[in-house]
Amino acid sequence: MMTGSRTWSFHQRPVILSTGVVGGPYEAKGNIQQDFDILHEDMWLKQASFEKAQQTMMEEACQIAVKKTRLEKEQIQYFISGDLINQITPTSYTAKTLGIPYLGVFSACATTTESLALSALIINGGGANYILTGSSSHRSATERQYRYPTQYGGQRPPTAQWTVTGAGCALLGKEGSGPVVTSATIGKIVDMEMSDPFNMGGAMAPAAVDTIIAHLKDRKIDPSYYDLIITGDLGEIGHRTSRDLLNERGINVTESQYVDCGLTIYTKDQPVMAGASGAACAAIGTYGHYLNLMQKGVIKRMLVVATGALHSPLSIQQNDSIPCIAHAVSIEAGRDQL
Repeated sequence: MMTGSRTWSFHQRPVILSTGVVGGPYEAKGNIQQDFDILHEDMWLKQASFEKAQQTMMEEACQIAVKKTRLEKEQIQYFISGDLINQITPTSYTAKTLGIPYLGVFSACATTTESLALSALIINGGGANYILTGSSSHRSATERQYRYPTQYGGQRPPTAQWTVTGAGCALLGKEGSGPVVTSATIGKIVDMEMSDPFNMGGAMAPAAVDTIIAHLKDRKIDPSYYDLIITGDLGEIGHRTSRDLLNERGINVTESQYVDCGLTIYTKDQPVMAGASGAACAAIGTYGHYLNLMQKGVIKRMLVVATGALHSPLSIQQNDSIPCIAHAVSIEAGRDQL
């Protein structure tokens, strides 16, 4: 199962049986609105706080994914998920509602692929038959924790990104019909000594490059093996930087092949500065838009490389640099889709 130094190959090919994707009002005006199961009209979702609204979206995404199959909730062995809020509180309270054995994880905006990789690893090794996995974020909750409350009206530079309000969940199974998870490459910390919390894309780009190169080397494949290489939320700055870095290292990816969830979710007319970000960015991009393309037969192989900035309010207050990470997961069309 171990391939090279950092990659797991999943010979049992865990199946993505179903997904649930939920978004907020700004996402409803975006570029991939047709790829959501639920779109909400307001940021509060009739809850008392933005954090509780985020929890509600994650609960909805999980419930949708389960409902799309014939499974009962009791048949699912684990819920593996995380988010950006203190002690991943919205996710933990979601686990309380679900009543499914729970593993909480944190890789900031790379949580989507971390939790997917771990879920596939467990199923591939015979540790479970069914696992729910995903992540969520809420613009107003995240902004007031990491930067300024949106009500403050602070000015944001062009390098800043717009945190996605949404949740994405996948239900993985040992067998069944649907796209399959074939491998995962685990990232390592890359810290370029950047400390600007308004330039996450620039900080995370080298981590994405490091993981992509490791994945291709471990699997002994060329980038052309994949129809799409999808980064999580590098945005305009980080996406351009990472492609330049890949080309400098002899990894040639075409403009149409190398895409970013942070540049996919919103339209060019929406004032989101450098693009989308947040733990839900890769989740709704992958489990919504790009898996739908695979289900339609538009693409057959994709590598999802979600990126995360592992700073905190405390580290920023102490003027620490921003350590970053990226985890990659390869997803391919199932036999029934070929």
